[in-house]
Amino acid sequence: MQIKSKLILCLTAALAAMGFEASAQTSSINAYSPYSMYGPGELSTPGNVAMRSMGGVGLGLRNTGQINTLNPAALSVAPSKSFLMDFGVDGTHFRNNQQKYTADGAAAYKAKTAYNTVNFHNLSIAFPIARGLGGAVSVAPYSSVGYKVKNTEDNQDIWADVGRVMYGYDGDGDITEVKLSIGWEVARNFSIGVAAKYYWGNIERNYSATAVNIITGSGEVASTVGVDKYQVSNFKFQAGVQWNAILDNKRILTFGATYDLGGKLNPDKTSYVYTNNIFNQLHPFPVRDRIDAVELRLPHQAGIGVYYQDRTIAWGVDYVYANWGGDNGSFAENATKGIRVAYSDTHTIKAGFAITPRMLDARNYLNRMTYRIGARVGNYYQTFAGQRIDCFAVTAGLGFPVRLWGSSSINLGFEFGCMRAPDSVAIDARRIGLVNQKYYKLSLGFNLFSADTSDYWFVRQKYD
Repeated sequence: MQIKSKLILCLTAALAAMGFEASAQTSSINAYSPYSMYGPGELSTPGNVAMRSMGGVGLGLRNTGQINTLNPAALSVAPSKSFLMDFGVDGTHFRNNQQKYTADGAAAYKAKTAYNTVNFHNLSIAFPIARGLGGAVSVAPYSSVGYKVKNTEDNQDIWADVGRVMYGYDGDGDITEVKLSIGWEVARNFSIGVAAKYYWGNIERNYSATAVNIITGSGEVASTVGVDKYQVSNFKFQAGVQWNAILDNKRILTFGATYDLGGKLNPDKTSYVYTNNIFNQLHPFPVRDRIDAVELRLPHQAGIGVYYQDRTIAWGVDYVYANWGGDNGSFAENATKGIRVAYSDTHTIKAGFAITPRMLDARNYLNRMTYRIGARVGNYYQTFAGQRIDCFAVTAGLGFPVRLWGSSSINLGFEFGCMRAPDSVAIDARRIGLVNQKYYKLSLGFNLFSADTSDYWFVRQKYD
């Protein structure tokens, strides 16, 4: 008991220290990358801390003591007279670097930035409805936007006519996914599930052009600021199946598959442009106010996975395909320096392994802990000047059981990942560097399970 208390105390202290450090470079966003300038931003990895510590696998996961938000068919395993809640937070340290080049194409230096963020990741509640029928409600970020970029105009004609001009781009916001899921065991060892997903959120993207050294002296426009605000509110649906190829008292082998119905996201977009001149610096006035809809579509997505578990080990492998490039094939954006941003299909493979040496060991708490590792590899859903961005992550985690005979646990996860791009692209005989990113993520999750024969987190006591 003393070992367990010390471990829980250390986890709490680590989270508090992370929050204190991040307050110096504050952020409530889940992204810090120029790649989040386009589309819905960077996509979050779904699942709770335990699942993400195993690389994010879970399409075949079927466990009475864990909420599976990846496949609604898994909810059919919810035991009667039970209640399960899962909550998680993430702290992330981002490190970006970009190779800079001279006008003749020679490598000059690398620009580097770093940033810390701390934010909520998921909240899920699962409950039984009837025998072989269960439901869940979950809230989690779907995508996040966070970036701040500056560059200087290099056209000598503009320098001669106006002066030195600085361009700035920054944005923040997110899209949240609220999910209502139901799973039903229609036959022995075979379950189906459906989920309604509601996407909502706000994203704001700003851009500016400022004359740093004005040489005209005529009182003409010295700066322009543009604001694009996106408001998202839309429904999508998901279906899933699970089949137990092996199920006995010692082991279970489950195959799972899901299909997400894509379609128009249709965010409402409001645009403003403000101008300042040197005689009216404090009172800018809007010159444009437009509301329209952006024809951005979420992809149709299909996934398949396998998951094995017994009393000691668990392992799983998932493959997920999303056709971002299909319906969005004609939808492209232009980045700075004339780089074309286009949408591309994604392929992601996830794999994970976990071991619990002896979950019923009453004497050694370390034997009751769960040790997890995993990896994830795939590609980003956009290309830049025709170049693909590769994504890779390795994960690890620990599960700390709260009591001997219960399923409640505190989970700690760590993830190291990177977004890898070619060092440069060629645009109009110029070499332009692309950004490479590394990140370190620490996650803390609380899995609270209540049932007649387990923990009593949500049961009102009859006697004092």
